Amino acid sequence: MRRPSTSTLVSLGVIAATLAGIALTYALRGDVRPNALDVVLPLAASGTLLLRRRYPVAVLLLVMVFVALYYRNATLDGPLVILPFVALYTAADLGHLIAAITIGAASLLGMGLGETGGVRHVENSLFLMITGWEVAAIASGGVTRSRRAYLQAVEQRALEAEHSKEEEARRRASEERLRIARELHDVLGHNISMINVQAAAALHGLRRRPEDAEAALRTIKDTSKETLRELRTTLGVLRQVDEGAPTAPADSLARVDALVAASGLEVCTSLDGPLDAVPTEVDLAAARIVRESLTNVSRHSGTAQATLTITNTSGNIVICVEDDGPGAPYDGGSGFGLQGMRERATALGGTLEAGPRPEGGFRVLAHLPLNGAG
Repeated sequence: MRRPSTSTLVSLGVIAATLAGIALTYALRGDVRPNALDVVLPLAASGTLLLRRRYPVAVLLLVMVFVALYYRNATLDGPLVILPFVALYTAADLGHLIAAITIGAASLLGMGLGETGGVRHVENSLFLMITGWEVAAIASGGVTRSRRAYLQAVEQRALEAEHSKEEEARRRASEERLRIARELHDVLGHNISMINVQAAAALHGLRRRPEDAEAALRTIKDTSKETLRELRTTLGVLRQVDEGAPTAPADSLARVDALVAASGLEVCTSLDGPLDAVPTEVDLAAARIVRESLTNVSRHSGTAQATLTITNTSGNIVICVEDDGPGAPYDGGSGFGLQGMRERATALGGTLEAGPRPEGGFRVLAHLPLNGAG
């Protein structure tokens, strides 16, 4: 059950207090018999007040009219005057300050003109008191609105400052990564060039001056060791802070059974040719293509079965993953998964084709040369 809002509870409290005051007034004046307006007008004015947050100006006008009619025609004055002050406050609080001032001034003007006929219904002191209460109600509404706007502005500035702080942190982190990448490029480029020169010298002097070849090979060893150390250090800096150290072996075609088991699918696997002596970069790319293809089957195909064929022949690793599920509408392969697999295959000088099969289902077919991009 939905709980009533604070505004509704306040309105109900004011209405209850007003009606109770009217009832008490008539109870104390038992000699006065109320007429129909004594009942209808208080109920109408009080009921209208429940809509003050939704229609503040209209409610203010109606309350003023009902209250004016009540005090002009009622047999006994009750405390209905509270309702206009609440309506004035609400209109000013919701941003209708000009309307609140205009209607409040018009009500006071009407009250003043009504007293010019010779019969006084409102004493000067009461008139001034009512004027002061109306001014106080309008001013209070304006103050609460201004304070609420101020707090919202402060909160918005705080959010913008936090957002700017995060953007600045990301920008600095990006600049730092670019700086590290440039340093890594310089270090690797210099060291690999040195290794290349020393290797050429070692090959050239291997037969003529073996002692020079030995020195060159020792330099290659030391330089490659330093390069690997620099590479590990730099990659450690670039790694995400919350990324834990790897505890499981890297994906490999030699452990294709583990890839199949991790997919949670029923996979019919066919392997042809040796898969334990594949070059590292090709082995890793092939294993990642297998994993991503099986993951796509699990997520998008609508079936729990797939066929995996891996062939090592004619200097190529050929991977084919197929399923016969209904799948989702094919979007041309714009997803990150297929894009990533294509990039891995292209980086090695291979190809990757993916799309629906004519007989139904989906197929991923990759050709990866064993000699990489070379």
